[in-house]
Amino acid sequence: MPSSPPVVLSIAGFDPSSGAGVTADIKTLAAHGCFGIGCITALTVQSTASVRKVEAVAPRLVTETLRELSSDFDIRAVRIGMLASAELVEVVAIFLKSAKIPFIVLDPIIRSSSGAPLLDAKGVQIMIKNLLPLATVVTPNVDEAGAMTGSKVTNRAEMKTAANKLHEMGSKNVVITGGHLEKAVDLLSISNGKAGATQEEFGSERIKTTSTHGTGCAFATALAANLAQGKQLYDAVVLAKTYVRTAIARAHALGKGNGPVNHLYKLEEQPRATAADVLLPVHGGGGAH
Repeated sequence: MPSSPPVVLSIAGFDPSSGAGVTADIKTLAAHGCFGIGCITALTVQSTASVRKVEAVAPRLVTETLRELSSDFDIRAVRIGMLASAELVEVVAIFLKSAKIPFIVLDPIIRSSSGAPLLDAKGVQIMIKNLLPLATVVTPNVDEAGAMTGSKVTNRAEMKTAANKLHEMGSKNVVITGGHLEKAVDLLSISNGKAGATQEEFGSERIKTTSTHGTGCAFATALAANLAQGKQLYDAVVLAKTYVRTAIARAHALGKGNGPVNHLYKLEEQPRATAADVLLPVHGGGGAH
């Protein structure tokens, strides 16, 4: 029997266009050889063009879902995406304090790429207080890093300053993604306690495309998957960044707005089995089938 894949939990919203949220996370996890499970925090009315409406799931239902999943699976890692309300931030924090999941990737989703608010100010403050210290790594983009630290983040120097502030606020490891900057640069910052932080930049050429819906979700989930697979943080960041860049480059033109990345591009690289490869010939006679 083959060994079981690591189980990774996605706690996030439902995007009916499947570019982001739980359904996109499941695709990303499958692409990394993990078994994905999900707890939906909010239902949304959205497409590649915009987010029209968000309705948070009842906190009690989220709590019951998380308890049921954790009682059934040995969860190796979790990716936390949109939490939608302050109450949901609180119940997720309570769950994680008792669940003892080895790797927690916090993707602090505050606004959609189209500008729709996805977590209010109270929720952001509770997230900083209760979730940030629990996370193995937090992965804000430059706008989210600015919202969390109350500072402007528009260049590489300001990214480093924001990362240091996030360490002071309780974060152990930080990856600030700079895909929104003129030159795409991500920053990995690892806290060394009172000795400061070790920081390294990862640059790449910008790909001219409109297929960028869900890049933050894909990166954070790929990072969680690589950690669950036993990769060290530095290697996990490099692999996640490579995955997202390739998923953008291999994306199909879908939808009328910013289309989704191609989460499952690796399937296109593998030869497909034909019926002759998997079906046995049927011989005459009355044997069982």
